[in-house]
Amino acid sequence: MNFLRGVMGGQSAGPQPSGAETVQKLCDRVASSTLLDDRRDAVRALKALSKKYRLEVGSQAMEHLVNVLQTDRSDSEIIGYALDTLYNLISNDVEEEEPANESEEENAQKQSTDDLAGQFTEIYIKHQENLSLLLSLLEEFDFHVRWPAVKLLTALLKNQGPQVQQIILVSPMGVSRMMDLLADSREVIRNDGLLLLQQLTKASAAIQKIVAFENAFERLLDIITEEGNSDGGIVVEDCLLLLLNLLKNNSSNQNFFKEGSYIQRMKPWFEVAEDNSGWSAQKVTNLHLMLQLVRVLVSPVNPPGATSSCQKSAFQCGLLQQLCTILMATGVPADILTETINTVSEVIRGSQVNQDYFASVNAPSNPPRPAIVVLLMSMVNERQPFVLRCAVLYCFQCFLYKNQKGQAEIVATLLPATIDANSISAGQLLCGGLFSTDSLSNWCAAVALAHALQDNSIQKEQLLRVQLATSLGNPPVSLLQQCTNILSQGSKVQTRVGLLMLLSTWMTNCPIAVTHFLHNQTNVPFLTAQISENLGEEEQLVQGLCALLLGICIYYNENSLENYTKEKLKQLIEKRIGKEIFIEKLAYICKHELYSRAGQKPQPSFSSPEQMLFDHEFTKLVKELEVLITKAIQKSSEDEKKEEEVKKSLEQHDSIVNQYKELIREQDMQLNELKKQVTAMTNQNEQSQTTITQQASQIQQLRDQYNLLKIQGKPLDSQHHIHNEAAQINGIQPKADVEEIGRLREEIEEMKKQHEVLEGQLAEKDSVIDKLRTNQTTGSRDGEVCLDNAGEQTTELRKELETLRTRVQTQAAEIGQLQAKKQELEDLSATKAEAASGDNDSASALTRITQLESRLSALEDENQKLKGQVKVLTEDKSSLNQQLASTNSTVAILQTDKSKLQKEVMESKKEQDDLLVLLADQDQKIFGLKNKLKELGEPVEDEDDMESADQDDEDDEDELN
Repeated sequence: MNFLRGVMGGQSAGPQPSGAETVQKLCDRVASSTLLDDRRDAVRALKALSKKYRLEVGSQAMEHLVNVLQTDRSDSEIIGYALDTLYNLISNDVEEEEPANESEEENAQKQSTDDLAGQFTEIYIKHQENLSLLLSLLEEFDFHVRWPAVKLLTALLKNQGPQVQQIILVSPMGVSRMMDLLADSREVIRNDGLLLLQQLTKASAAIQKIVAFENAFERLLDIITEEGNSDGGIVVEDCLLLLLNLLKNNSSNQNFFKEGSYIQRMKPWFEVAEDNSGWSAQKVTNLHLMLQLVRVLVSPVNPPGATSSCQKSAFQCGLLQQLCTILMATGVPADILTETINTVSEVIRGSQVNQDYFASVNAPSNPPRPAIVVLLMSMVNERQPFVLRCAVLYCFQCFLYKNQKGQAEIVATLLPATIDANSISAGQLLCGGLFSTDSLSNWCAAVALAHALQDNSIQKEQLLRVQLATSLGNPPVSLLQQCTNILSQGSKVQTRVGLLMLLSTWMTNCPIAVTHFLHNQTNVPFLTAQISENLGEEEQLVQGLCALLLGICIYYNENSLENYTKEKLKQLIEKRIGKEIFIEKLAYICKHELYSRAGQKPQPSFSSPEQMLFDHEFTKLVKELEVLITKAIQKSSEDEKKEEEVKKSLEQHDSIVNQYKELIREQDMQLNELKKQVTAMTNQNEQSQTTITQQASQIQQLRDQYNLLKIQGKPLDSQHHIHNEAAQINGIQPKADVEEIGRLREEIEEMKKQHEVLEGQLAEKDSVIDKLRTNQTTGSRDGEVCLDNAGEQTTELRKELETLRTRVQTQAAEIGQLQAKKQELEDLSATKAEAASGDNDSASALTRITQLESRLSALEDENQKLKGQVKVLTEDKSSLNQQLASTNSTVAILQTDKSKLQKEVMESKKEQDDLLVLLADQDQKIFGLKNKLKELGEPVEDEDDMESADQDDEDDEDELN
């Protein structure tokens, strides 16, 4: 303890040890001491030295501190000291010990601190288990452990964010442990947990999704509500910053936020009191972030489907209405008002329902004025702040984006029939700004009016009717002419650029406007003069826009004016300017720096009024027109004639195709009618079959009754009486059957006539098709496809007619059978009638009935015989199939055995070959050994000698025997 007191500042005799030596001794004490108290005191001493001797402590003690975190988890105090020491090493916080005027030394110290922090962070996260250990310490509830762990993790993320994020992403339950910090009852830990999550979710979409699905939205919105929404403190700001991290450029989280009904919970954020004076700086910051959060959800860069659904939710929950209330409120700070205008702009952009609601909003003035009019008054007022005027212009553009109804309403305020002298309209404000002395007002009004004409040819033609009174005693001039007059007067560059953008948008795809423009004899000479002059760099943009306008006059020219046809304008360009120079001037527009900046996003974002030269929608228009105009200028008159001929041929082809389409439609209608007729006749056939079946059963009943009466021996008159009763009971009415047969014959005749008519129509259509194919041999591929399709449809129609013809023939056969059976019934009835009248021919009638019965029985016997034969044949077939199946199985087994035997034979041959090779080798070896024995002088018996000796022995034995 005396040693520690010396380290901590106690007085002692002798030379004082250096910082590195002291740190070394403390590290040895932490590593070697067996008592927990000694280790704890040593770690506390290292913490005290970690700021002054940062390099020494970091280079020598970091490993020992990590070991303390691993081995001394049971003691929260030493764990807290170790975490605080590591935080001092890794954190970038620098205590202000130097004088404030020594800025260079402060910068050098800060640079050195940042370098050390980065190096120590890399050393710590080099081993992934160190970070896992730190994440596990977040589960400790002890304040002295959990809070330093949160701060240390935050410092690590600040220094090496991507690397630490990657380790946390693969750590089990890593993000969940951090999310638990938001539920801590101690505000310090909860607030620092918010800062930790802010660092964790920066530029990592995967971690953002995990945090969102850990119920982050619910917890953050609860904290904002508990803290008082926009009136809350810095905690609300931290929550909003974390929400921005989770939602910005993350469509998955945005969709989850919308589907979780969290947009509805944003509405209370924007409830402001009537007295808006005295807003605190924190409230302004909070509200600014809340508006940014709404804009993230409805940003134009999001997928269109996600943006439209969020816009719909904002309207349904009343969020848009609340924002419009702030928009029209008094006493709102200027920056909040500007951001609110931008937010409302993106909430209504492209949403017809929201745009209609915004058009109905009125300012709380006397008399009430539409919000659009109030905003436009601010836009054309040069005393208003620049950012506010830009926001109003953006709002007006978003209101008119894909809103033809709104465009018509704005243009209508300029037409003579709708002008109200007692009130200020949007059109009057735009005209006033268009011709004011302020160049920014000119530009904003021109761009706003161009958006009222964007992709709307009807309103372009309507705007040609606008007449302006220039001065007393002079006749009124059109708006188009007044714009060209201001251009020719040589106003400021910004004004001329705005007017040229308006005229280009106006005349694009509007030949009538082009004709009106060319009708003024001074316009074309003015444009050619502007393009051909050698002016400064600032005027090059005006020259490029003049070239664009002249190119529009060529491309959309209907050649209605003899002096300014397409060909004459192109000749004028070639003589006065030159095609190459003209195209070069036109291409200068896209090379301008401000053009590229304006094309990045719809919102005007310029640092100064002088930079406002291009509009976002106009940049897209220039990209389309530049290619078209360049091709139109470079084309020769012969090419144009060929194009016109091709257009005419295409138009003729289209007319022929349309005629053929009409023909196909008629065929389809006729085919549908025929199908209906076939269906009706099928139903009639079914009914006829039912009737025949009923009549057959009734005939059988009559036969049975007749046989019964014949057996009983009753007279024929009584039989006739019974027959009549039975006929009445069973509903047999010969007259009705005769009528049915007649009706069926008439239907057959009608269907034959229809068949003949359809065959005639088919012949006519075949001739038309042949004629069309002959005319369209040089036509386009689409026409051939249409003809082929028509031929296929005609073939199908023929098939339908053949089917119909077959069905007609079938029905005719069935009706013939019905007639035959009916004839038999009539014969039977006549026979019975003759028998009842007591005629002398009763015997012949009975004979005929007997013959009929015999014929019927013979047919039944024959039918039974045929059924028996069919049954026998069926049984024979089944038995043959069984035999064939068994034969196939036997053949398959034999094939298998054959393949096995062949395989065994091949293996045997291979073994024999191997044995022969071995025997040959063995013989060779024996022969060699014998030769060696002979060389050595040993007696060796050859096989031949042995064979002769054996033969001699056998001979001797034979002699003895």
